[in-house]
Amino acid sequence: MKSRSGPLAVVAAAVLWGTAGTAGTLASAGSVSLAAARLVLGGALLGALALIASRRARRTAHGNVPGNAMRWALVLGAVAVAAYQLCFFAAVDRTGVAIGTVVAIGSGPVFTGLLSWLAGQERPSGRWALATAAAVAGCAVLVTGGGAGGADAAGIALALLGGLLYAFYAVVAARAIGGGMESGTVMGVMFGGAAVLMLPVLVLTGPAWLARPTGLLTALYLGCATTALAYLLYGRGLRTTPVATAATLALAEPAVAALLGVVALREHLSLVSWAGLVLLALGLVVVALPARAAAPDAPAVETPTAAAGTR
Repeated sequence: MKSRSGPLAVVAAAVLWGTAGTAGTLASAGSVSLAAARLVLGGALLGALALIASRRARRTAHGNVPGNAMRWALVLGAVAVAAYQLCFFAAVDRTGVAIGTVVAIGSGPVFTGLLSWLAGQERPSGRWALATAAAVAGCAVLVTGGGAGGADAAGIALALLGGLLYAFYAVVAARAIGGGMESGTVMGVMFGGAAVLMLPVLVLTGPAWLARPTGLLTALYLGCATTALAYLLYGRGLRTTPVATAATLALAEPAVAALLGVVALREHLSLVSWAGLVLLALGLVVVALPARAAAPDAPAVETPTAAAGTR
């Protein structure tokens, strides 16, 4: 059951991420300020939970203490979490929401598969590659509606950098969790650090909207649910799910966002977009299916929870 619950936890996290766009429309705030508030509040909560857990672990003489190399990796992961937000919104500003979203989110699984392989994990399987390609293509069609349109080269580069940053902090988290650290502690360190880095951004972009009840409630939902709870679930999923697989499953986020747009915001999806949604769903189902068990006399294969090889 553990191996099955891992992908379910990742998909649950993606569902929560997918609600962020619809919830954000209630705040009447700029997108950068909204993202900064979400990360500051959610990161602070994750950091506080991690601090409480570490104190309990010290009192009971439990818990894995990370080495210097892993500590620096987590610090770099925190920087990557904050930098991803800035790159994503800079890319969207230059190249538009649709293309910026597709390039940043769509490139994430590809970069994650490559980085996890370079970090020592088994090479991603052909099934993963085909299913991920289908899911990314479906995501692109869903978001753009089949229209290509012109795009700013610098914006595309920033979106690709955002996808690489996402892949980096995902792989760092996976290696730390695989090395024995509690998933909540890993997420708390990275997102707590990112919250500190994003606090000046929140101040500079004008947090006055937080004084309104609707704005404050929206920020609390985005911080507590779509950041803190979502990344706790994501970290739990990484305990038993390879990082490349988890990155592909996270593509459920734009599907949920699109469906919520239709239901809650009365948005319209073209037939082409619906086809993209179906293709995306099929890709996710194939990735989520468990791999065939090895023959009894076959050599043992590294499990998803091995230290150096998984999300």
